[in-house]
Amino acid sequence: MMLDSGQEEIAMTTASKRSTVYFDEQLHTALRLKAAHTHRSVSELVNDAVRAALAEDQEDLAAFSDRVAEPTMSYEALLDDLKAHGKL
Repeated sequence: MMLDSGQEEIAMTTASKRSTVYFDEQLHTALRLKAAHTHRSVSELVNDAVRAALAEDQEDLAAFSDRVAEPTMSYEALLDDLKAHGKL
């Protein structure tokens, strides 16, 4: 449903917070079109995208934690190793 100001009405829950986000004009257009096409609100799409980004960050941090004991190699040592093995 559209409000008089042209903003979308969103289903508010007690846990919802309001925020102002400034989008690039083309991204905003694409987002509104996707919202209309999928019968979802812009807020739902943005919330899902933020959740996905945060979940990906959590997975990355877990992967770093799992690999903390692995030996490290400097960039220079990597290049030397590649050269020594005929890769460069």
